[in-house]
Amino acid sequence: MSAPISGIFNILATPFASDNSIDEASLRRLVEFQLGLGAYGLTILGVLGEAAKLSVDERRRVMDIVLEVVNGRVPVIVGASHDDLATCIALSQSAISAGATGVMIAPPRMASPTDDDIITLYSRIAEGVSGPIVVQDFPPVNGVIMKAEMLARLAEGIPNARYLKLEDPPLMEKIGAIRALTDKFMIFGGLGGMFLLEELGRGASGTMTGFAFTEILVAVYQAWIGGDKATAERIFDAYLPLIRFENQPIINLNIRKELLRRRGAIADARLRVPFVPIDGGTLDEIDWIFRRVGIADPTQKIAF
Repeated sequence: MSAPISGIFNILATPFASDNSIDEASLRRLVEFQLGLGAYGLTILGVLGEAAKLSVDERRRVMDIVLEVVNGRVPVIVGASHDDLATCIALSQSAISAGATGVMIAPPRMASPTDDDIITLYSRIAEGVSGPIVVQDFPPVNGVIMKAEMLARLAEGIPNARYLKLEDPPLMEKIGAIRALTDKFMIFGGLGGMFLLEELGRGASGTMTGFAFTEILVAVYQAWIGGDKATAERIFDAYLPLIRFENQPIINLNIRKELLRRRGAIADARLRVPFVPIDGGTLDEIDWIFRRVGIADPTQKIAF
């Protein structure tokens, strides 16, 4: 097993060109952009990386490009979720072989799965995957509810399932429930970073989110782990309107990609179908939010 991971991991968006192919130049630029903002690591091919809209070959191409550009500078977690178990295991094996730090896997949609069904699924994956597994608990993706008691059993029983990406509200209460049952999981929050302070307060090891202003979350995290909770609170509260606005249900990825485009990180904010487009009013509200939080030039890294 590799050294434990923690901190602020950016869930990378997947940029597309005007013909809906992967915009490889923007992807390379986006990786360097996120590293320049201080990301502790990258998580690729997640839900908001539009992994479900990519072919298996495209997923491998995204992975190869990201790992090439990162070149070992930070850990990379590769999303390997797939409805077909064999494909999930194959994607996981190729990711670990290519140099990924670990793989992130959510259960596929299952008809009323029992706790034993889910544990059996991860056990079968772990038998074929040598690297760390990040268990993704995000019911909106698959409709699968993973109770704290089951997750604790999973962590205690599967040695390489040592990380949990938790996005099943109420987040803090679930973190507390899991912590009361096992110390085997390092827990990462998500949901756009909206609850980062509270997650850290409950013992989370960091967050994995695609929030377009990674440097804000990095500053909050560094202040918190440095014992300066007042500064962490001040920074977080100052930019909470932006964090909240970006993470609007249904259109959060649209907004995120538009913010990345305005920051110069990607050339085009387009998504692959299916998606719900955003209107002109939402685009105008981005400028309003920038003014409210004091961002004069989104292309510049925010200094604290």
